[in-house]
Amino acid sequence: MRKIYLASDSPARKELLANCGIKFKVIRSRVKEVRQAGDLSFSALVKKNALAKAQDVAKRVKNGVIISADTIVVEAKKIFGKPKDLKDAHKMLRHLSGKPQWLYTGIAVVDKDKGKILTACEKTKIYLDKLSHKEIKNYFAKVSPLDKAGSFDIQGRGAFFIRRIEGCFYNVVGLPLRRLYLMLKNLDVKLLLLLFSVLCFLSSVFLSGCSTEYNIATQEEESYYYSTDKEVQMGQAIAKEVAKEYKPVDDPLIQKRVEDIGKKIVAVSDRKDIDYHFQVLNDDEVNAFSLPGGYVYVNKGLIDKVDNDDELACILGHEVGHIVARHSIKKLQAEQAYSLLRVLMATTPGAGEAGAAADAVFTTLLLGYSRDDEMLADRLGARYAKLAGYDPEAMIKFLQKLQDIERRRPLQPMNYFKTHPYVPDRIRGIKEELGQKINFDDYINIEQTKTQ
Repeated sequence: MRKIYLASDSPARKELLANCGIKFKVIRSRVKEVRQAGDLSFSALVKKNALAKAQDVAKRVKNGVIISADTIVVEAKKIFGKPKDLKDAHKMLRHLSGKPQWLYTGIAVVDKDKGKILTACEKTKIYLDKLSHKEIKNYFAKVSPLDKAGSFDIQGRGAFFIRRIEGCFYNVVGLPLRRLYLMLKNLDVKLLLLLFSVLCFLSSVFLSGCSTEYNIATQEEESYYYSTDKEVQMGQAIAKEVAKEYKPVDDPLIQKRVEDIGKKIVAVSDRKDIDYHFQVLNDDEVNAFSLPGGYVYVNKGLIDKVDNDDELACILGHEVGHIVARHSIKKLQAEQAYSLLRVLMATTPGAGEAGAAADAVFTTLLLGYSRDDEMLADRLGARYAKLAGYDPEAMIKFLQKLQDIERRRPLQPMNYFKTHPYVPDRIRGIKEELGQKINFDDYINIEQTKTQ
């Protein structure tokens, strides 16, 4: 097997290659990156930097294939690389937030055995939310920005404020894998052998765990790569990360109120093959979320906004609806191989970095479900609340109240509207579930621009 060298000590690039099953050795390049384009295009600049790094390492090895990369972020023709320090990182991210920008990655592959050199460039457009000083400070308290072009990541907590991207996801992570694969293929590097261990691992999980079941909630035959036991294990792993990030409310009466209502909802739900866990988090943000395997969380900030148990029952019913329909499992199954591998690692006994993997999965789930998934959870929430003896119309009243509150304040990075469909659409769906008359206002879909 030919030796492969990575001319970078970037944690993200090392992790990407390692998760693809590629065996490599890191030899850090001593070349200083050029950050002034001059007469060069941005694409040419990153390719030039990447090639200089690869050639520097190539001089220090006898044979093998050297892979190198260089990444910059460009906004309004201004180049942003890795920050010099935290002050520079804060200034950089403050400038970039709220603006679309391009991320360029140049790749160079030097095949010293065959005397061949290939270079390429991948670019991805990124749309960031507007961030406050406090939000950036809190982000940097959890994630070091010093090794990241533009001072942010997408595979970790940075995903909370990346509204969308256009282009290769892995390019934003640190290395465009498809582009690299094509370059190595061109050089006849036998990746199939290198990927064998990963493919075997994924196949063993898929073939042993894949099953087709009729989902009562969606009324469709669906395939799952995870058994119920595996789903519960996954939920337990992610719940541990939630416990590290958030503290439970210290009021036992509030906790008992949520648990009592939650039990009534579960008793009339369409899924009773798992144990459900309800917890109130000591967080002022108006939000609620659920995890695989029966874990439901409600922030105290949301509890403070409900007027009665009917509204709370509808919210809990919505989150239980996500679990019944297995929305989180289907979302994770639809993720690309890299994310899926991290999920599997998190639930594999003895696997390393389980906490980091579970944390990444938690981030993925908090980014929200599809609009169809949210609409179904609304209908199920109203249905379960009604069956449990609560007024399902309370969901409509609660949504209208929250919509009015949200219009009066700046959009927060994680709230009940960031990851949910337009309120008029949700109200219309709930009315249809309850058999109520739909009027003209229910078809008006207007949100303020700050929610876009």
